[in-house]
Order: sequence, then structure tokens, then C-alpha cells
Amino acid sequence: MPDMQIESEIKITEKASGEVKKIMQENNIPEGYGLRVGVKGGGCSGLTYTLGFDGEQKDGDTVIEANGIKLLVDGKSLFYLSGTELDFTDGLNGKGFVFNNPNAVKTCGCGESFGV
Repeated sequence: MPDMQIESEIKITEKASGEVKKIMQENNIPEGYGLRVGVKGGGCSGLTYTLGFDGEQKDGDTVIEANGIKLLVDGKSLFYLSGTELDFTDGLNGKGFVFNNPNAVKTCGCGESFGV
């Protein structure tokens, strides 16, 4: 199946892409791997975000190139994540990746789960 590339329906900030590149380098993640972004059932608001490195594009995946990072997103997750911006924060409230999701109508206090 040929690569499906679309305009960035999911965006990644420069700060987040820099952190992803740093993590890849520190953990010897091979070149060509992408950041798999997704959602799964669970959490206090119904759905939780997932992040991980993947070297294999699966059937139904959408590939998004953004700020030098290859994002891999399955079709179900793309439905919930369309328009989302992935950011990274290292502020007073903690350090980590943040999903700014316009589709989330409710979120939990920790920001790791959401409902639509």
C-alpha cells in the first residue's frame, strides 16, 4: 500500500519535535522510525492518548510529516485527533507531552484522558 500523506491534520510544535528527536537519539531509535500517535479506551474521561516509536507502517495508517517528525496515525485515532496539536511542556506543572485537542469536550485533571 503506498504511503498516504495528507496535510498535517495533527500538528507537532517545534518544542515537541525537538524533544522527540532528543529521545530518539538518547535511546538509539533507528532512522526511519516514526512517532505513533493514537488513542485507546480508558482513563477517567473515556479515552487516553498513546505515544510510541514504530518502524512499521500498518494498513490504514496515515503518515504525516511535521517539523521533521514522521507521525503514524491509525484511522480510528485520526478521527479523534484531527486538528490536534502535540506540544511539550517543562513548566511548573510538570514535564511532558501535551495534546491540545479541539475535539475533546471534557478532559481529566491530569490531561491524559479526554471525552468527545
